[in-house]
Amino acid sequence: MDRKILLVGIGSLLLIGIVAVWAIFAAAPARFRGTTYAEPYPAAPDFVLLRDDGSTFRLSGMRGKVVLLFFGYTSCPDVCPTTLGELNQALKQLGKDADRVQVLFVSVDPQRDTPERVQEYVNHFNPNFIGLSGTETTLNKVWKDYGVFREIVEGTSALGYIVNHTARVTLIDANGSLRISFGFETPVEDIVHDLKLILKEEK
Repeated sequence: MDRKILLVGIGSLLLIGIVAVWAIFAAAPARFRGTTYAEPYPAAPDFVLLRDDGSTFRLSGMRGKVVLLFFGYTSCPDVCPTTLGELNQALKQLGKDADRVQVLFVSVDPQRDTPERVQEYVNHFNPNFIGLSGTETTLNKVWKDYGVFREIVEGTSALGYIVNHTARVTLIDANGSLRISFGFETPVEDIVHDLKLILKEEK
């Protein structure tokens, strides 16, 4: 009889322990899958660049929306089209919440990328994406502010020179703070996961 009571007691303690551990994990906040910025979250450096219609675009005008910022160029043979295609897939998976997210594509090749050319390029992926360019002087500051590496490499292909560049997507929250960055070929489901968490914060 005493042995039975002891076994029941041990079983009860184990059950209580399992429930307690589960409760701790259930209560813990979901973790982002991208690389997160440390708190207090730094403000995203503001910039003013040109749109295809000749108007100016100011990043701070995007407050209230989550921004996915990517630097690339229209003659890019692989990284840029792959990334823009994946961002389009991510937005499709968000459904109606995609309206709360804005993708920005900023050129690292102002010699060839006019604002018109950049917008025409991003339209192939999603007409709601915004393509931006400007003078090299203006863009130099933006590249520096966002830690974008850029190197022109002379090539022999029909595309001419290529531009080696940082291939990360930066997520800026609706308050204009830097929150997450995604490396090249981050799985689409990971981007969607983090976008949903960020959008949930904004509700």
